[in-house]
Amino acid sequence: MSAAINPIPLRSERRNFQRVRVTIYGRFMLEDRTEHACRVIDMSPGNASLIADRAGRPGEKIIAYLDHIGRIEGIVTRTLDHGFAMTIVASDRKRDKLAAQLTWLANKHELDLPEDRRHERIAPRNPVSTLRLPDGGEYRCRIIDLSLSGAAIESDIRPEKGTQVHLGTMRGQVVRHFEDGIAIEFAGIQNRQALEAEFSLPSDN
Repeated sequence: MSAAINPIPLRSERRNFQRVRVTIYGRFMLEDRTEHACRVIDMSPGNASLIADRAGRPGEKIIAYLDHIGRIEGIVTRTLDHGFAMTIVASDRKRDKLAAQLTWLANKHELDLPEDRRHERIAPRNPVSTLRLPDGGEYRCRIIDLSLSGAAIESDIRPEKGTQVHLGTMRGQVVRHFEDGIAIEFAGIQNRQALEAEFSLPSDN
């Protein structure tokens, strides 16, 4: 899905915020403390539309944890056919940060950089790992290479693009298929220490 910035006039939004067409996965918590998976389909620093199996009531407070974005808080404004829309409650500083994150995501998708190729690719010393699917199924796989933002793996199974998976303990989603496997984009930029602990990377020394 293209994530180019597409302005949508919204009288209720301050400071002429623009919505971005995106595909961002995450989870949200309702006032009753139940958590549910969701997918954001468009977002601005002031509003968001989410697809989910359960919608909150108009006026209900929401806390969401979104890949690449982090924690946001807001209030349900209306229900949709398969989800709901919410306003985002945030300081001006937080809104400015959201605007920068959304612009980065839009440009990243527009340039077709699902694995953020700016990051160095590293081959782990121990390439054997486990790929876990949403249904709980676990499959052995071989890591071809890793970066701070993703991994390429050889695997006999090829989940559809957009499928949420775990590579070891790292959460991410399938972004590309190739002849012998798949490419995974991690839910957030990792640090080298975490990758070293998880996948036995070679030493920098």
